[in-house]
Amino acid sequence: MTTKASLIAVTIDCEDPVRMAEFWSKVTGFDIQVAETEYSAVGDGTTSIYFGRLPGYKAPAWPSDDKQFHLDFRVPDVAKAVEEYEAIGATRPEFQPGEGWVIMQDPEGHVFCVCPERST
Repeated sequence: MTTKASLIAVTIDCEDPVRMAEFWSKVTGFDIQVAETEYSAVGDGTTSIYFGRLPGYKAPAWPSDDKQFHLDFRVPDVAKAVEEYEAIGATRPEFQPGEGWVIMQDPEGHVFCVCPERST
């Protein structure tokens, strides 16, 4: 039997960790745990998102094969969330591969999906 692992955090390379922590704190409601030039983090006490400065960071193009990950978030109202996220610095790329959810990019180009709550 394989030892079960619990995800505690994901680390995202970026140019400006402080800006990323501020943006993602607003999106997730997570507290800013650390906000420094080289490293920042947001979290809720159980799960964290870390941001590490990578000099010369280049955002992946969307759509493209160079995207390495994306995050998915459930929200009660997709249209309202998209509008709010755009107001704090996210962008909505023209290419949208499906219906019911929206692909967005954070201020440094990382892709994330805004998904509706599941119906029961």
